[in-house]
Amino acid sequence: MTVQPVPDAIYRALSRHPEHVRGRLLEIRQLIFTVAAEIGNVGPLTETLKWGEPAYLTEFSRSGTTIRLGATREAPQDSAVLFNCKTSLIAMARTAFPADFKFEGNRALVIPAELAMPCTPLLFCLSAALTYHRQRGTGSRN
Repeated sequence: MTVQPVPDAIYRALSRHPEHVRGRLLEIRQLIFTVAAEIGNVGPLTETLKWGEPAYLTEFSRSGTTIRLGATREAPQDSAVLFNCKTSLIAMARTAFPADFKFEGNRALVIPAELAMPCTPLLFCLSAALTYHRQRGTGSRN
C-alpha cells in the first residue's frame, strides 16, 4: 500500500482536531485511497476541502458520493466519516454495523476514540460510498 502524501491544506484542516482524532482521521484518509485503488473504475480521487473539512470525490468517474472527514458537534473527541445526508449510506451502516459505530443523524459514522478502528465495517462503508451511484444506477452527484 502506497501512502498518499498529505497536502498542506488538508493537514492544516486536520490540525484543528486533537492529536488522537487527527491521527485516526489520517488513517481513515489512507483507507479511502486504498479502497478506491482496490475497487477499480473509481478513477483518481479528488482531495479537497468542503466546509473546511477534507473531502474525497470521485469526480472523474462519478461513481460515488462525497466522503468528508472530521468530528461532529456532539462528539468532538471522536473521529467521524461524513456522507451526504440524502444518501442511504448511514441507514445501511446502522443496520449492518450497529455496534461498530455511533451514528449522528443520517450523515455521520462516528468512531469512538476509546474503541479500536472497526476496519472491516469501515472498509465496507467506504467502498459503498465510492460506488454509491454505480450501485443505485444513477449518474447524479451527491
